[in-house]
Amino acid sequence: MEKKITELKVKTVEELKEELQALLREQFNLRIQGGLGEKPRTHIFKKVRRDIARIKTMLHLKEVTG
Repeated sequence: MEKKITELKVKTVEELKEELQALLREQFNLRIQGGLGEKPRTHIFKKVRRDIARIKTMLHLKEVTG
């Protein structure tokens, strides 16, 4: 699940945006699961949050560099 920067560098902006949307959906679902009383899976929260940050960083770099 964890994305490496080298994997993200070769993707297009559209692919990165799609992946970002999927991760945001997953993060939302994890929050809902926690609210419903299921066991908190904090290790997955951490991975998803960091993957979102990596993708946003790559999107920003691609916008700045052109």
